[in-house]
Formats: sequence, C-alpha cells, structure tokens
Amino acid sequence: MIRDLAPADLVRWREDEARPAPVVVDVREAWEVERCPVPDATHLPMNELPRRLSELPRDRDLVVVCHHGVRSRFAATYLASAGFAPVWNLAGGVDAWAIHVDPTIPRY
Repeated sequence: MIRDLAPADLVRWREDEARPAPVVVDVREAWEVERCPVPDATHLPMNELPRRLSELPRDRDLVVVCHHGVRSRFAATYLASAGFAPVWNLAGGVDAWAIHVDPTIPRY
C-alpha cells in the first residue's frame, strides 16, 4: 500500500536529523521540473523509470512527486511492485508544495 505524505510533513522529515532523509523522486517531465523544481529531488521522468531503477537506492524511503499526485501514485505503485519499500506519494504533488511549503514557485 502506498501512503500519502503531506508536503509540510516531508519538510519536517527532511529537517529531522534523527531520521534518515527520504529520496525524493520527481517523475514529472523536464519542462515541469524547470518551471517548478522541488529542492534536492532526483528527476526520473515516469516513462524512464523501468530502465533507470538501478539509480534508486533500495535501502531508503522514497517519496514520489508529480504535478498533482496522480502520476506519482502510479509511479510509487510501480516502484513498490519492483521491490522498493517503503514508498510514499507526495499528496497533492508540486501544486500542494507551492501552496503549503514554497509559495514563491510558480503554479501551473
């Protein structure tokens, strides 16, 4: 089961030195990442995931992000089926990130 993670909870998690930070996997297209980057995210477009799985660690939590959280849920489900665990979905995607965490990034 893929769990949702609110953007503010991701920020707190990344700041918690007692807990290993997750790897944030951004599955959006390049133009989307250029327009609204998520800090310190690994960019792996959704259509490239199958051939680039070796670039992701299997010993850390993964948080998958897209525009609104739909593509990332599909990608997170795929990653979980490929043996990655635990995998989280950023609820509301980068749009929610812009609203709740960083209102300086443009919304689209």
